[in-house]
Amino acid sequence: MTEIIVVTSGKGGVGKTTTSASIACGLAQRGKRVAVIDFDIGLRNLDLIMGCERRVVYDFVNVIQGDCTLKQALIKDKRQETLFVLAASQTRDKDALTPEGVRRVLDELIADGFDFIVCDSPAGIEKGAHLAMYYADRAIVVVNPEVSSVRDSDRILGLLASKTHRAEQGNGDVQEHLLLTRYSPQRVGKGEMLSVEDVKEILGLDVVGVIPESVDVLSASNAGTPVILNEDSTVAQAYEDAVARLLGETLPLRFVEEPKKGFFARVFGG
Repeated sequence: MTEIIVVTSGKGGVGKTTTSASIACGLAQRGKRVAVIDFDIGLRNLDLIMGCERRVVYDFVNVIQGDCTLKQALIKDKRQETLFVLAASQTRDKDALTPEGVRRVLDELIADGFDFIVCDSPAGIEKGAHLAMYYADRAIVVVNPEVSSVRDSDRILGLLASKTHRAEQGNGDVQEHLLLTRYSPQRVGKGEMLSVEDVKEILGLDVVGVIPESVDVLSASNAGTPVILNEDSTVAQAYEDAVARLLGETLPLRFVEEPKKGFFARVFGG
């Protein structure tokens, strides 16, 4: 049975597209058939992070408006046989998306046997973000551990509880997961950043992943490669853990405590 997962947040720049690419890639690495859709009409960043921007001929809006078939618009990932990308339009506005059009595309992907559909949402509460979450079964709420990001995400949780197809039909809740990005235990220790427990307490969600702050994210984005494929990176390991938890595995959180200093560092203040 196909599961639709929206990756969402209240605030821009928290790492939604990085998360969408890595979660989709991680699910495909585990043998799942995955489609990842960019709902950020007008900006179109997902194909850049996935490294397929030069292969975009048709986009999400083209499919909805009948300019092409879904099969023509889906881009098969060069690294993962079971991963496909549906890019956003860079030249249309967000009004080009309609609930009926989005439903038609999702239904076709479901009929085609995809295990997961990952919807990369724009930030905030405008139309693109609402349609990205409207048909979701599960939501990954991406939050930076700072007050404004947490506050804005609380608004998103309200929309997930009241403005989705599941809520309107009384068909159970969208299953919500919290994913913290750019986490630094050192900054938490200095009181410059909220802790995992702080964010959990404010939002009332279980944590599916904690992604450490790292230059690896920018390096991967510039290279057009989902950061989860950088096996030596702590960020990749954290995303792999998040994928495992999404699939029902129980794993302890990593990268949430400061590394213990060695003897010489303690003695000489290193």
